[in-house]
Amino acid sequence: MTAQQLSAFQANGGFDASASLGLLVGAVFAVLLLWGAWALRTAYVGWSEQRISQRQFLGVAMRFVAMYLVLTFFLLS
Repeated sequence: MTAQQLSAFQANGGFDASASLGLLVGAVFAVLLLWGAWALRTAYVGWSEQRISQRQFLGVAMRFVAMYLVLTFFLLS
């Protein structure tokens, strides 16, 4: 954005554009962590009741870790 666009954004919004970026990244990570907690809890209940195998449970956990690492790399680098 140009200096004029940044100035207009701050004048109309009351905050600078980098603050809104931080809010957006924080919201993405909050949603990801909530979804991950739900997915891991659901998988754990399924595993403890022997509806899914330990391998399937570990697959859910590894997918969550992979998603978290990829989003961390793309959003925080």
